[in-house]
Amino acid sequence: MDAKVIWQQGMHFSGTAGSAFEVPLGAEVEVGGAEDGFRPLELMAVSLAGCTAMDVISILKKKQQKVTAFEVKVQASQAPDFPKVFTHSLITYEVTGYNVDEQALRRSIELSATKYCPAQAMLSKVVPMELRYEIYEGESAGNRALVKTGIYILPTH
Repeated sequence: MDAKVIWQQGMHFSGTAGSAFEVPLGAEVEVGGAEDGFRPLELMAVSLAGCTAMDVISILKKKQQKVTAFEVKVQASQAPDFPKVFTHSLITYEVTGYNVDEQALRRSIELSATKYCPAQAMLSKVVPMELRYEIYEGESAGNRALVKTGIYILPTH
C-alpha cells in the first residue's frame, strides 16, 4: 500500500492513497494550523473504527441479523507528553435492530478483533483496548430502547 501527503500551505496537507480519494489534514491554531483538516492521530482512530465496523456489519449480515442502524465509536486516550501516543482505546459498538442476537454480535466482534481487522491487530499490540457493545431494539437511532450491554475481552497474546 502506498500513501502520500502533499503540503498545501501552512500546516495544511492533502493526503491520498491507492483509492485516489483525498483527505484534508490540518493542525490546531496553537501549532500554526488553521483547523482545516483531520489531525493524523484522528485518522488513526477513524481507521480503527472503520476497519472493525466494516468487519462486524459484514459478519452480522452473513448471520442474517436485522440491523437497522450501526455505529462504532472509538475513544482514544493520549499521553500528556510528546509524542502523545494513544494510551488506551475504548471501542463501543452500537447496534440497533430487531431481535439482534447477542452471541452473533459477540462473535462478530471477536472475529474482527482476532482475525480480520488489520488496524485493530496492529494497534492492540501497543495500545490496551476495551471493547463494549450496546444492543438497541427499534427502527432508528432516534427511536430505540437499550436491551443489552456487554464487554468483549480480547484474548491475551
